[in-house]
Amino acid sequence: MKSIKNHVLFFVCILVTLGKGIAQVNTVVSSKMNAARLEAITQVLESFVKDKHINGAVAVVHRNNQLVYNKAIGYADLEHHKPMTTDAIFRIASQTKAITSTSIMILMEEGKLLLDDPIEKYLPSFAHPKVLKSFSFKDTTFTTAPSNRSITIRDLLTHTSGIGYAQIGSDTARALYAKYGIVGGVGVTDPSVKLQDQMNKLGTLPLMHQPGARFTYGLNIDVLGRLVEVLSGMDLATFFQKKIFEPLGMKDTYFYQPEKNWSRVVPLYSNPMKGVLTKLGTHTDMLGGLYTAYPTYNGTYYSGGAGLSCTAIDYAKFLQMLLNNGVYNGKRILSKTSIRMMTTNQIGELDFVMAGQQPNNKLGLGFILYTKQGSAQSPLSEGSYAGGGAFYSIYWVDPKEKITGQLMVNMMPIENTDIWEKFKVAVYQAIVD
Repeated sequence: MKSIKNHVLFFVCILVTLGKGIAQVNTVVSSKMNAARLEAITQVLESFVKDKHINGAVAVVHRNNQLVYNKAIGYADLEHHKPMTTDAIFRIASQTKAITSTSIMILMEEGKLLLDDPIEKYLPSFAHPKVLKSFSFKDTTFTTAPSNRSITIRDLLTHTSGIGYAQIGSDTARALYAKYGIVGGVGVTDPSVKLQDQMNKLGTLPLMHQPGARFTYGLNIDVLGRLVEVLSGMDLATFFQKKIFEPLGMKDTYFYQPEKNWSRVVPLYSNPMKGVLTKLGTHTDMLGGLYTAYPTYNGTYYSGGAGLSCTAIDYAKFLQMLLNNGVYNGKRILSKTSIRMMTTNQIGELDFVMAGQQPNNKLGLGFILYTKQGSAQSPLSEGSYAGGGAFYSIYWVDPKEKITGQLMVNMMPIENTDIWEKFKVAVYQAIVD
């Protein structure tokens, strides 16, 4: 009897294994991606681990609403030989911006704002803005001139407001904001530093240029995070959870991770030169001074521009919602009209220049947009939209090919950024239709 049971169990295991294999094959077939060629992604990432450009990574790719690739490569912690896992939690830095921008569009759909409203309508400290005319690095004194107009919500979404970045912006912006105690928002551990106070103070400081005059990467989305709080009556973390994360099933996405998730938060590594990987300590001078373990801190400062951490598969759900015109698993987050607006050029002929990004692209409401010229330099189709984070994660949505891609690493800095384009090439070469 025992022998018969063992034989039955053996054949059940075979059938289950075959069933899983058939399901995987069917998924790849229905997605019109070649399973064997998808392994090029693994080869690319493993080569970067082998050459010590990165310690590890997690990549997620969907096509035609099918998950076609979800693998962890390398190590989460080299010193402890801890393998990377697909449920590893990464600091996503500026990938937070797309979620805050989505929140603004949700509020627009709820009738609480219009994109060309002046921000001072909701945040009074931004009334009567001034523009920096001169600045002395010797004693940090400065002169100003009146602004031509108010800052609008659209200016903030497109980084054309004239607000700079504390700690990582231009020399002038860093010096000006340091004088008044303005922070970049990531890794804030001082409980006395409040988002409301910071944004109110920022509103009184001079702009780097006239609103709408040019693109300047800055604390714009942190201002919008505060706007979400004012108009919703919730703190930003609660709004995200109720309006986006819970409906999409993003169960591991937080500003500050619950204690049960701390063991899955990957360390930050540095790769300043070829072949050298160093785990950063809990404090580093990078990014103007950073407490690297901030996802495991019980904080209350919610940076809409850079504060979130999550798994690769969580963010992929958000990307699938965008690709599906605002819907994921039957839950509608936005209308297709709002998605169209977010993925349409909003800066006209203004130059868009940003470190690490393809030239000749434009900017929508929260995303880098691939133009015809930009697509000629990348596997991504014209009309794709993308972004990334300071710790060298990247993502994109390609509506033409129905592809979403997410590559998570946590490096600061990384010596070889070829990994971004090689990952994209590896994804697109697996298309079979």
